[in-house]
Amino acid sequence: MSVLIAFLSLAVERARGYPDWLFNAIGHPVTWIGRLISFLDRRLNRATDSDELRRRRGVQALLVILLVPGLIGLALHVLLWLMFPTGLVIAAILGSTLLSQKSLAEHVEDVADALETGGLTLGRIAVSRIVGRDPEKLDKAGVARAAIESLAENFSDGIVAPAFWTGIGGLGGGAAYKAANTADSMIGHRTPKHEAFGRAAARFDDLINLPASRLTGLLIVLAAFLVPGADPRAAWQVMRRDARKHRSPNAGWPEAAMAGALGLSLAGPRSYGGEVVEDAYMGEGGRREAESTDIRQALKLYRVADWLLLGLFAILSAIVMYLTILISGQGASTL
Repeated sequence: MSVLIAFLSLAVERARGYPDWLFNAIGHPVTWIGRLISFLDRRLNRATDSDELRRRRGVQALLVILLVPGLIGLALHVLLWLMFPTGLVIAAILGSTLLSQKSLAEHVEDVADALETGGLTLGRIAVSRIVGRDPEKLDKAGVARAAIESLAENFSDGIVAPAFWTGIGGLGGGAAYKAANTADSMIGHRTPKHEAFGRAAARFDDLINLPASRLTGLLIVLAAFLVPGADPRAAWQVMRRDARKHRSPNAGWPEAAMAGALGLSLAGPRSYGGEVVEDAYMGEGGRREAESTDIRQALKLYRVADWLLLGLFAILSAIVMYLTILISGQGASTL
């Protein structure tokens, strides 16, 4: 059932997204998880405590962050399994809330629209909604590169990874992944406040994103075969050459594949909170002068790669269903 839920969740979210009226009415699972993380951060992360104590409490906080949504998801999964087939539909709708296919494309497309209609000023405002770097330090090419990098990385973190873990562990696995990823984004920073307390969250997020990041890079390479103007050979070569140079053990895979496919040079030094973070170039030697047209080409690659992901889960679902029917048939025949 888990693989089928992942497939149907991808299909539902791609078609419908998360409705604004529902967000305004009840919020979103990420906002609920965020409140839990903020509560634990306030209660357990004290500046007067030693780094060792803050690290231990960070591990304790991570366990709570994983277990609360994970156990709720598991309970729902079991309950809905007992309500099959109606429960499968409900599970797919719930699972779709863990994904962000539609909103990711819309936010990145907003950046391209802003650059084309309002120039650098509106471009900086639009890109600030999807990246954490200092927008005032970005020129037009920097805005375009930031949007493309965000698209590639969030395709992995916001779509492929939650689908992967939902396919492995059902609603419980998907919810636990989303909680871990949200924790990393909120407390997994190398700042005086969170370097010790958020260490466990950051390390755990790196670990659980390893398989999805590699799969995402491969999907982008395959998509490059199907998108006119993209270069699949360069996507593969740049990914193999540059992905491991990235300061993140995961972000480099989709970013490098995207850079190679587009002929761009992404990543490199970037400014966060007034501090310049040195990072390797993904696609070193490629163009740095990215434009809104490059964002739109990246979106084409993303949409095709997302269709490939959907197709992959459709195939896996069909295989699982066939094996289930086959095993059930054999069991019935022995009786």
